[in-house]
Amino acid sequence: MSTPADAVAELANSRFDHAVDRLSSYLAVPAISCDAAHHGDVRTLAAIICGDLEATGLQNARVLELEGALPCVAAERLDAGPHKPTLLVYGHLDLQPVKGEPWDTDPHTAVIKGERLYARGAADDMGGWVSHMAAVKAWLDQTGALPLNIKIVIEGEEEIGSPNLERFMDAYPEAFSSDVMVLTDCENPSIDIPGLTVSLRGLVEFKLTVSAIANDVHSGLWGNMVPDVSTALIRLLSRIIDDDGRLSIDALRTTSDEAWRAEARAVPLDSETIRRGARLLDDIDPLDPRGLPPAEWLWRQPAVTLLSTTLPTPDMEKNALRANASATLSVRVAPGQDVSQVQAAFEDALLVDPPGGVKVTLEPQPGTAGSWLYTPEGPAFEAADRAYVKAWGRPMLQIGVGGSIPFVALFGRRYGDLPLILNGVMDPETGAHGPNESLHLGVFRKAIRANVHLYEELAALPELIR
Repeated sequence: MSTPADAVAELANSRFDHAVDRLSSYLAVPAISCDAAHHGDVRTLAAIICGDLEATGLQNARVLELEGALPCVAAERLDAGPHKPTLLVYGHLDLQPVKGEPWDTDPHTAVIKGERLYARGAADDMGGWVSHMAAVKAWLDQTGALPLNIKIVIEGEEEIGSPNLERFMDAYPEAFSSDVMVLTDCENPSIDIPGLTVSLRGLVEFKLTVSAIANDVHSGLWGNMVPDVSTALIRLLSRIIDDDGRLSIDALRTTSDEAWRAEARAVPLDSETIRRGARLLDDIDPLDPRGLPPAEWLWRQPAVTLLSTTLPTPDMEKNALRANASATLSVRVAPGQDVSQVQAAFEDALLVDPPGGVKVTLEPQPGTAGSWLYTPEGPAFEAADRAYVKAWGRPMLQIGVGGSIPFVALFGRRYGDLPLILNGVMDPETGAHGPNESLHLGVFRKAIRANVHLYEELAALPELIR
């Protein structure tokens, strides 16, 4: 049986090119939040979006400001009334930097090649929340009203870890108050399968330092009797990395239940998908999954990355034993693991029996992000599945994200008693945070249609109202 959303979806679909044009106009603004030289661009884009939200038909559009922070944009439409639930849509407008990246096209000019639109921020995260603007506009133009109450908050600091988002929540609680939330900064396991994100790995960084002498000394005079801190550092690093390059600390290995593992095997992460998504060279294969689903390695197991070292570079060569050497390690914390547990495991591996008797220290660095594990239960998720069946032809697949997204952990801590629907428009070939980031236009089109139906499905659930 036809519903109002069917006609709205058709209208939105007929206007798809307009949605792409709107998205492209935003992508032209280099709103790079980590670069102070582009903070003016962040503010410029916030003002543009604020005006466009109002023109779309949302009300009380405003730029939220706090001292020492880049702005958020907020708007709402609440005339569905108190008997209808209120949906909050969260997204972010800021971008990762592009300097030094080998883009094939101008990163701030949207270019369509085949079924993909290339530009920095196209899928992370402009396309996510712009798909809601398109859905809102179609509802208002087709029916004159929205089927439920909607609030939109678009952050300007997500790409630098959302350092002030909780301050905005405290200062502007009315902008966030809602009955159900859609957080639009996640991905889909393929262009044909929509994803519902239910877990994130956390993040902690450590500085590993090795020292032995007060200052550099001549290696010809003292080699063989004085420890070499550079080789000692390399030997210490080899303790925590196996032959495949994975973290080898057994105490941090996690065990997934068989039911989850069976579902993870259905995620389309075959070797070719990994090769394309990770930009592997032709003669390099993905790591051996060792009998586990690739999704488990990416979402539910810890991982370590060597961010930097102070080992001498070619321009710093000299025949000397160095006074000290250090390495900064980035550890992806498995869902459910505690940062203190991770630190203790690294200390057990690195601080005992130092090679050559060197002094070893391990210091946590700023920027820790907690892991997140969520159980999506209740009528809101059943409604989301119905909406996605209408738009994608199938329900959402529960997935994880291997990265650490601080705003998700924050929303989970502050609003974990609400239904949190984490979706987005990324897919394995998006290439977020790298050169030639892109959005699959078919995914964008289906996201708009899914939003149209989601509003109608959630509107039929008065039990969501708090």
